Amino acid sequence: MKTAIITGGTRGIGLDVCRLLLQKGYAVTATYSRGEEDARRARELLPEARFARADVSDERAVADLFANTPAPDILVNNAGIALFSQVQDTSLGDWERVMSVNAGGVFLCCKYAAKKMIPRGKGAIVNLASIWGQTGGSCESAYSASKGAVIAFTKALAKELAPSGISVNCVSPGAIDTVMNARLSEEEKRLLCEEIPFGRLGRAEEVAEAVVFLAESGYITGQTLGVNGGMLI
Repeated sequence: MKTAIITGGTRGIGLDVCRLLLQKGYAVTATYSRGEEDARRARELLPEARFARADVSDERAVADLFANTPAPDILVNNAGIALFSQVQDTSLGDWERVMSVNAGGVFLCCKYAAKKMIPRGKGAIVNLASIWGQTGGSCESAYSASKGAVIAFTKALAKELAPSGISVNCVSPGAIDTVMNARLSEEEKRLLCEEIPFGRLGRAEEVAEAVVFLAESGYITGQTLGVNGGMLI
């Protein structure tokens, strides 16, 4: 049976990635760092999946995760945190936390996945970035920087791992109707939708479909696939 590891897999995009991969017959391990209530609900929704608590910014936790999980055919780096703050109000601690989870977590999981994938000569890694990592988001400079780092890291790692038969790609969501955007008021959502050619927010399952497509493609690597309803073309 093929195996997959999905970080941040208890809600939103990550949960829908888990669901799709389970439907395709993968043995799925999903991580979460906190949010036991989300994990409880996820276990009820997807009892076939294994859910493991692991902070992706903690190297020991990541090393333990991969040591106790079969070599993955697919790694999906979905775990991430947001920060909505003007730069003058952003502390160094805020900046470092966002970078350590969003970029550092991707690095650590890729590092330990590569150790298991390279000897097998195959594997697929899909990293979750953001439209703000491509264009920059006002009042989200730390978040934008972290996602821009993910995109650059994806391109470099794709070149590094391709000779070992491993693909590395990136999905870059636009405005998606998930918990991360729950802070937006209905009026803010309406105004945001006016900037999207499709006229609506994206759905988590639409991003998940793009993730699984890239994970199962045999000859695509180093690419950033935008799922943004035409917001960035």
